[in-house]
Amino acid sequence: MSDNAAENELIDNVEPPEVKLSAPALSQTIGTWLVVAKNKRVNRDWEALMQRYPENCSRCYQDLCNAPTTRQPKRVFSLKGKVYQGVWEYEVTSGDRVFYVPNEEQLKVVVYYAGKHPKNAPVP
Repeated sequence: MSDNAAENELIDNVEPPEVKLSAPALSQTIGTWLVVAKNKRVNRDWEALMQRYPENCSRCYQDLCNAPTTRQPKRVFSLKGKVYQGVWEYEVTSGDRVFYVPNEEQLKVVVYYAGKHPKNAPVP
């Protein structure tokens, strides 16, 4: 399968109101996982985060594309509690977070929050 065909197959898995998460300018690789934003607002918040911290966001994007469920101490971890079942948190900077839900069957990551670290974790 060519890269173009693989890319089109991944895009077909984006269900409205989801949108493909904007890739950082520094990012060159296509990963195994499709990374989408829950909606356009989340993608705008992600783009604003990329403007402020391009290197950190590039690393985050690469990790989400390739290994979203790999724990990294104090950086990437799953949340606890019934309401956060399947939810993961990525520490982009000390004050900024990305919250997402990976779907292993579809190899898709849905980012539902990107921005300043909230006092309480947002619910998907």
